[in-house]
Amino acid sequence: MHESGGEEVAGKGVRVSAEEKERAVFMWGYLPGASPQGAPLLLPTPVPKPTPEDSWKDVCPGGCGFAMAISESGKLNTWGSTENMGQSYVTAGKHEETPEPYPLQNDAPILKAGAGWAHCVAVTDSGEVYTWGWKECVPTGKLVVDQALKGVMEKDLNQGTRDKTPAFLQTDISEGKIASVSPKSQAIHSVSRSSSGTTSSQEYKGSEEGSKRRRLSTQKQASESSSSNEESFSALPCLVTLSPGVRIASVAAGGRHTLALSVSDIGQVWGWGYGGEGQLGLGFRIRTVSSPHPIACIETSSYCKDKSTAGLRGNITSDMQFHKVPGSYVTAIACGGRHSLVLTDAGALLTFGWGQYGQCGQGSTDDELSPAFVSSLSGVQIQGLAAGLWHTMCISSTGEVYAFGGNQFGQLGTGVDQAETRPRLLDATSLENKHVKMISCGARHTAIITEDAKVFCWGWNKYGQVYASIARSVLRALPLIVYYYFLIVNWQ
Repeated sequence: MHESGGEEVAGKGVRVSAEEKERAVFMWGYLPGASPQGAPLLLPTPVPKPTPEDSWKDVCPGGCGFAMAISESGKLNTWGSTENMGQSYVTAGKHEETPEPYPLQNDAPILKAGAGWAHCVAVTDSGEVYTWGWKECVPTGKLVVDQALKGVMEKDLNQGTRDKTPAFLQTDISEGKIASVSPKSQAIHSVSRSSSGTTSSQEYKGSEEGSKRRRLSTQKQASESSSSNEESFSALPCLVTLSPGVRIASVAAGGRHTLALSVSDIGQVWGWGYGGEGQLGLGFRIRTVSSPHPIACIETSSYCKDKSTAGLRGNITSDMQFHKVPGSYVTAIACGGRHSLVLTDAGALLTFGWGQYGQCGQGSTDDELSPAFVSSLSGVQIQGLAAGLWHTMCISSTGEVYAFGGNQFGQLGTGVDQAETRPRLLDATSLENKHVKMISCGARHTAIITEDAKVFCWGWNKYGQVYASIARSVLRALPLIVYYYFLIVNWQ
């Protein structure tokens, strides 16, 4: 988004007229409903204003094949999907080329919004949260569980997991509200009831192979649906029920989970949805949390270090000392595909969830089941954070960029395709003397905005999402400048 006075603003000659001096939104990459024949947008393209009388206020992160932005009037506008995209098309509100307001149940202005693979979440100016899309991502408040299986679940809890299970989850399980719990194990148990009333139980291993099976199973179920109607997998926008008096200030959507940050109780993080890799921060794996739960972040987190092993994980020795995580409350949240990030008021970064590619920054590829301080950033004050499918990015108060996690497509910007299990400071020549102010991640690419109002992108470029000035088949592993000479107002 930018303000401009008619100057050239893109490297290939895209211009903004003096009449478009107000905030504007540009798009490029894969938005099939926004271009003829669904072709990738290879140049930064202005997005039409929602109405002649309205203008753009903010853009929203996420969205698989569709885009979202908020207008000055507080309307959440969606566009870019196509009918053949199934679930995403329904989630996006069936809006194609022209941005249109998503039909929410009330007219309260939207402050923030985000999208996962096929679900969306939005927060109003009164602190209420609405969510819609994939049914498993939308809080239902209760799952009906067969009484016999409920007894098995309660037995499992009594054999050693109950002491580690928060009281509200114990109550939910006994009432049939949560499918199953598997604390710090490699298995996730799912209980489901068919329309005929029969109940089945299935175990998924917490591995990439298990994830593939889940995806294939979902795709198979969708393809074999007698009606082939993607709406049968969708839930309409619903108001998320939180504790009385809780007001939300910000939201973030992961692949199949959601986080919300409250303002009423000073930085309390709430989460719901899928938690199979620990992305809900409960301390154990869980198939589904069907209602928002509070995530204990700072108060339960500590780290240990000594002179020889600062920032490393290992056996605790007599030389190690425990240190409290810097900060008193959480100020920002972000979700990756299956991992989560929170930032404290002291600039400390905590991560939890899937760690197979090192995206939790803890020096290993283990999943983090509870919020864990990224201790190798001790002494660095982080002020911005973002997460992709397999990678994590953050910026410091001095404008430096740190990257860690998967790097198969050059999304870390290190110049190579090697994964990083600890934060690595980017030292690309193109970023010399640049002070980075904002950062954002796609699934496999990254974008930043510098203090002098320039945009850099790197990572997967198959659909031109990095930039069209290089061959689309090339994986751009170093930051590449995209925009020139304009003032960025806000972009995530």
